[in-house]
Amino acid sequence: MTDFWIVLLSSAGALFILLAAIGILRMPDFYMRVSVTTKAATLGVGLILVASAFAFKNFSVTSRVLAILVFILLTAPVGAHMIGRAAYFIGVNLWSKTKMDDLKDKYDKKSHKLK
Repeated sequence: MTDFWIVLLSSAGALFILLAAIGILRMPDFYMRVSVTTKAATLGVGLILVASAFAFKNFSVTSRVLAILVFILLTAPVGAHMIGRAAYFIGVNLWSKTKMDDLKDKYDKKSHKLK
């Protein structure tokens, strides 16, 4: 029964990573690409790590998997936010069909501080 869960989790993780790769190609602008890849790749890597913890059944491997999961869950959203913010500040264009820009005219372009 354990082998079933290992295969299921690792296959689902690989599928989410594949979807992240497809998202890079299919999304129309930079900001959507960052969003899709961050979410899907984080989930995919997390599922593969959990599968490896089940596969090895060792305390040292499981503790490393948990540490890596916490690190990824804390750093991936922050990194994506900072990359998106830097892209917005340097003027990377939004998709032409974007209806709302929440930051437009709300920050100083010289100091990059919100009003």
